[in-house]
Amino acid sequence: MARENQMHLGLYLSWGGEHIGGWRLPEAEHGAEKLDVVVRGVQAAERGKFDFVFSADGLATTLDFHPSSLVHFEPLTLLSALSVLTSRIGLASTVSTTYSEPYNVARLLASLDHLSNGRAGWNVVTGSQPEAAWNFGKDTHPDQAERYAIAKEYLEAIKGLWDSWEDGAIVENKETGQYIDADKLHILDHVGEHFRIKGPLNITRPPQGYPVIMQAGGSEAGLDFAARTAEVVFVNQTSIDDAIEFRKDLQDRCERAGRPRNAIKVLPGLNVYWAETEDAGKAKLAELASFTDRAAAMKVLSERLGQDLSAYPLDGPVPDLPPSKIMQGHANALKAIAKREQLTLGELLDYAAAGSGHRVLYGPAEKIADDMEEWFRRGAADGFMLKFGYVPRPIEEFVEHVVPVLQKRGLFREDYQGTTLREHLGLSRPPHPAAATRGAAVGE
Repeated sequence: MARENQMHLGLYLSWGGEHIGGWRLPEAEHGAEKLDVVVRGVQAAERGKFDFVFSADGLATTLDFHPSSLVHFEPLTLLSALSVLTSRIGLASTVSTTYSEPYNVARLLASLDHLSNGRAGWNVVTGSQPEAAWNFGKDTHPDQAERYAIAKEYLEAIKGLWDSWEDGAIVENKETGQYIDADKLHILDHVGEHFRIKGPLNITRPPQGYPVIMQAGGSEAGLDFAARTAEVVFVNQTSIDDAIEFRKDLQDRCERAGRPRNAIKVLPGLNVYWAETEDAGKAKLAELASFTDRAAAMKVLSERLGQDLSAYPLDGPVPDLPPSKIMQGHANALKAIAKREQLTLGELLDYAAAGSGHRVLYGPAEKIADDMEEWFRRGAADGFMLKFGYVPRPIEEFVEHVVPVLQKRGLFREDYQGTTLREHLGLSRPPHPAAATRGAAVGE
């Protein structure tokens, strides 16, 4: 199990880099459809003993999307390839509950967990791109309440499918001819408001029991859903005090849902720009800013804030906006930093362009480690989802320069202690419900 006094690190696989102009740097390599570039970054993260890599996903695209999300690999296909090119690092992905079927996704994620010997994770999302509806035969994107109602039933059904088989159900006794233990096969027969699924699943229970369940919604509905179901939560917090309060609030929600307060690992997004000096870090950010496509940057900012801002003057204040109905966590964080730093709309645009609204650190390794240590020790985070302005060299630089400082301070592992993603994160393997019930009956 993971040591509780050490932080967890995930690598966000941003194909062209998190900075909207990152792909234009001469040394940048775009990994949207180049497996060798992705592998180089992921293998560097594994050398650095990261807990997992994470591939986000979207189900629509337009010409003014961020260059890293305009085109890219289907993530579960990519992670299946990475499962044979890595050996210990976790492999996590977004899959939408709004635009997919539980049976198919249960098979895909179970297959990934088997292929990787227990390293799969699933970021359960309801979908933040209204454009996706048009790609799945729907006229409109379901409203938030309906999306989360679907997600709740979806997750219950998919866990039931994973529980189709108990451990040891496949006997393969060549002498007797018995292939399965029929008592360990369970038919789901799920009939709900949104899904009807007979079952059983045609692949055995994942090595981890269930892939690690992750969540990233920042709305009230999203946070309540996370408190009931998630084991890892990705958050967008730019103030350490706000982050501490957020983590406490999530712990309170977990407690109200009948779970332990420490049931969820909270990982804020963090953009890192390592450089030998602080001035060199500033120069790198300035160079990246010079490559920024302002129209694309405005699209990213408008998406995060939930309203088209292209008509507002860049040298004016950030307009007073109504609550976002889509990416509420991002919107709240951006509004908070604009108010705290008294940013103009143009300055907020540059901030969002540098890291899609997440915090930005730059400079030498000691400075970066100091910041990460303060957030970790003060209880603002259990670790970080690391993002990089361009790829793949900055990932390697972080592993070469920052990870050793964290290890020297005892803040991060020097080697993997387990083989599964659950073991990396210090999470227990969920018992099979039927096996647990039989165990309780025997105990009586």
